[in-house]
Amino acid sequence: MPQIQPQLTLVEQVVNAIVSEIVDGGLPSNARLIQDDLARAYGVSRQPVQQALLLLRDRGLVREAPGRGLIVSPLDVDFVRNLYEVRAMLDGLAARLAAEHGAERAKTEGPAYLAAGRAAVESGSLREQIEADMQFHAFLNELSGNPLIGETTAPHWPYLRRVMGEVLRDDEQMPQSILNEHAAILDAVIEGNGAEAETLSRHHILRAANVFVQRLQVRHDASEDELRRRRIRR
Repeated sequence: MPQIQPQLTLVEQVVNAIVSEIVDGGLPSNARLIQDDLARAYGVSRQPVQQALLLLRDRGLVREAPGRGLIVSPLDVDFVRNLYEVRAMLDGLAARLAAEHGAERAKTEGPAYLAAGRAAVESGSLREQIEADMQFHAFLNELSGNPLIGETTAPHWPYLRRVMGEVLRDDEQMPQSILNEHAAILDAVIEGNGAEAETLSRHHILRAANVFVQRLQVRHDASEDELRRRRIRR
């Protein structure tokens, strides 16, 4: 069964709240992040908001803009590509080790994660779909027996959540495709087939990365074209 998460600190709660707004589109790229406004919106003091924004800046979701303070960073296509290449290697390793060390737990506990994913897809909730995806991969990381895999990925999850949100918001087919691929990976882990689990997991991440990067590149190119047209009109 999905594990109960430890209670989050106030700063972590604010981080999650800001990331959720970015993922949902409430805070788009280049939106200003005013500490007083965020503190009022979340019902907290300025201190946890300030600390949360510093963490998000370190993780690439927020940056400083001259004369504007902190803003939501535009998505960096090259960073997304590089991030998913690293994640594919780590997730592949996690799946292989999970098959070697955690086949029995995968058999008894794994179906609950797939059920949570199906429920999230049926609900249509973007936030629930992303959370179910995170929980599934966290489960494989745990089964791997190598805590460094999850610890290495953890700082990048806010950015990964954002990328998923940007693309899944406009895609009706990908959520079911992701769920189907999770089921195939879990089957390989349950069978104890480490090589197959690793291959499927890497393919799962790289396929998603290709879709994400292509769509982000199209958006980036369209934005650049619009900027050029504006300069010409001036």
